[in-house]
Amino acid sequence: MSTEFHNPVRASVGTAGADAGHGPTESVSRGWTILFGLVWFGYWMANLVPLQLLLPQQLEAIDPSSKVHDFAVVNAVSGLVALFALPLCGALCDRSRSRFGRRRLWLTAGSLSLAAGLAVTAQQTTVAGVTAAWAVSMTGLSAATAGLTAMIADRVPVNQRGMVSSAIYGPQALGVVAGIALVSAFGLSTSSGYIVIAVLLIICAVPFLVRYRDPVYSSEPSLRLRALLALVGNSLRSREFAWAFGGRLLVNLANSLGVCYTLYFLTDDLKVPDPASSLLACTGLYLVAGILATSVVGVLSDRLGRRRVFVALAALLQAVAGFLLAAFPNLTVTLAASAIMGAGFGAYMSVDQALITQVLPDAESRAQDLGIMNIGSVVPPTLAPLIASLIITSDRGYPVLFALVGATASVGVLLVYRVRSVR
Repeated sequence: MSTEFHNPVRASVGTAGADAGHGPTESVSRGWTILFGLVWFGYWMANLVPLQLLLPQQLEAIDPSSKVHDFAVVNAVSGLVALFALPLCGALCDRSRSRFGRRRLWLTAGSLSLAAGLAVTAQQTTVAGVTAAWAVSMTGLSAATAGLTAMIADRVPVNQRGMVSSAIYGPQALGVVAGIALVSAFGLSTSSGYIVIAVLLIICAVPFLVRYRDPVYSSEPSLRLRALLALVGNSLRSREFAWAFGGRLLVNLANSLGVCYTLYFLTDDLKVPDPASSLLACTGLYLVAGILATSVVGVLSDRLGRRRVFVALAALLQAVAGFLLAAFPNLTVTLAASAIMGAGFGAYMSVDQALITQVLPDAESRAQDLGIMNIGSVVPPTLAPLIASLIITSDRGYPVLFALVGATASVGVLLVYRVRSVR
């Protein structure tokens, strides 16, 4: 099995979808894909296990009566940080010049910052402290994301992007399940859980960083705030890019609304005897369905040369899961809905990532444009708890929340079909 890493072929500047025609043509090896997927495994674990388990536990220990509100505030602040950090880190990543490489530099610095943020979050005993520390973690996550997602457009030819996108989103649920199972199986405290996940993040990133080499790029002018805002505006003026961004934002928001308060839903609404074990079961089903859907749909999309139909059907699965939970709120349906949502989200993201790389407005500003697009992936999980907390504390509570999941995913489907330049 080859693990040789090659420099990407430079793509020329073009309009939306031009990157697909002038991007890299040399195939990536299986070894490249495996190590790339390993990085994402650590990344998802570090990002989502705190959101699913550690932060809710930590905040419940600090102030049980206000845990829903506190969780919403923590995530709202970190979402605001990510909203600015993602496009800024992307733009700076495009302009970085070092012997270490621009993508490797940002992946390394971001991973170290995220790990440090997790370690600091572990030590906090106040809501304000958790909020500040988790915001630092999100800054590191934004920097790592800038390097990681730009590597796809830099290095992967269009006919492999569905497969490589599967290597990104296949490990997502696996990372969550592995992290939760690790914390539960060894009876780790919340603070120990943060530390273990931070260490695993670095371990997963090192093999890829050792192998990957960035190409040499010419220098670009320094970045100013006005120029950054103008660049963001120019990217969103591309209709194809804007429709793809809107679809990603809504589908990710639907998924995040569906899973962000699962632990509290099991504890407070369904009142199951062992919420942690039930959460692990739900996440396990999400994992299995997600991996199966991701591995099959990404490759099938590459072979058929079609993206939109798979993206739309995957988003519809998430809508179905939301409406099921709204109509039949019990543990059995929750388990089934977890599997449906996992399959839908895994299939969606594996193909959507490939679709997005084909609508980038400018091949010379890939990290910047992908930084904007990554707002649609990173901000919804932080915004969802705030929205969900307002609904949960209302008279109708969780049924309204899950109905909103279905409606949001359905609108996301409509936006995806507005993208015309990709089949």
